Amino acid sequence: MEKVVIIGTGPAGLSAAIYAARAELNPLVIEGSIPGGQLMVSHAIENYPGFPEAISGVELMELFKRQAERFGAGFLTGDITALHPGDGGYVLTRGSEKIDTRTVIIATGAQARRLPIPSESKFYGKGVSGCATCDGAFFHDRDVIVVGGGNTAMEDAVFLTRFASSVTIVHRRNYLRAAPVEVKKAKENPKIKWMIPWTVEEISGNDVVTGATLKNQETGEMRDVTCDGIFVAIGHDPETNLFRKVVDCDEYGFIKVQAGSSHTSAPGIFACGDVCDPAYKQAAVAAGRGCMAALDAQKYLEVTGY
Repeated sequence: MEKVVIIGTGPAGLSAAIYAARAELNPLVIEGSIPGGQLMVSHAIENYPGFPEAISGVELMELFKRQAERFGAGFLTGDITALHPGDGGYVLTRGSEKIDTRTVIIATGAQARRLPIPSESKFYGKGVSGCATCDGAFFHDRDVIVVGGGNTAMEDAVFLTRFASSVTIVHRRNYLRAAPVEVKKAKENPKIKWMIPWTVEEISGNDVVTGATLKNQETGEMRDVTCDGIFVAIGHDPETNLFRKVVDCDEYGFIKVQAGSSHTSAPGIFACGDVCDPAYKQAAVAAGRGCMAALDAQKYLEVTGY
């Protein structure tokens, strides 16, 4: 029986692996079919502590993994398809294999919702972003679009005015879901323009974004606009479908953890990173919470006896 199985290899999962491995818990890390988490599409990360020069997400996650392996973490590629209580812990299903473990650390992350157009994936990380606080500084004196009508879209738009020459909010409905106070802040900012109710129908460019084709949802009018970046702020979906019958989640699917810890509603199951974080969604925060999860798992094992 494993002592600790960590599901996910973004900054949260790999940080948990480093701490658990240094505690000689010999953690087994399940990489999933796409290892590395959301950072893998980030070509330049400038706000992760300790890296004064920009580093790509691929490079950063490789360093995390090498550090975890150095201390003895083991890795398996593939997806976990089931999680059930077992004798003295939990049983994970990976293909035809069963994995018994005393504790589980869930670090499966959350996926930013994407625009339902083929060109969006082509330009993701090349002008299209799901994180204004991560990538906004790359758009000094540029014209950008923010897609969305909720609080995140309003907050992102205001934040981006620190860097961009102009920010255009594009929203498909003729009303906004954001709180009135957030809408007021956006409307009072002279750098922010509005295109409501419009949708992004196509993104144009060669190697990077240079513009977009928008459609008015009331009149059907099509309009080409020039822009250097498109920030998609239409929400995140946590990767929790597999766990919702085992641990408590909020109305949006994020795993609930006890305040100030990584403990879930199920004994011996811990959560860290974006999978339980609807607010921050930052690599540095995820890494810190991965550390918390490993320490909580270590304490749980000590108390329950391993």
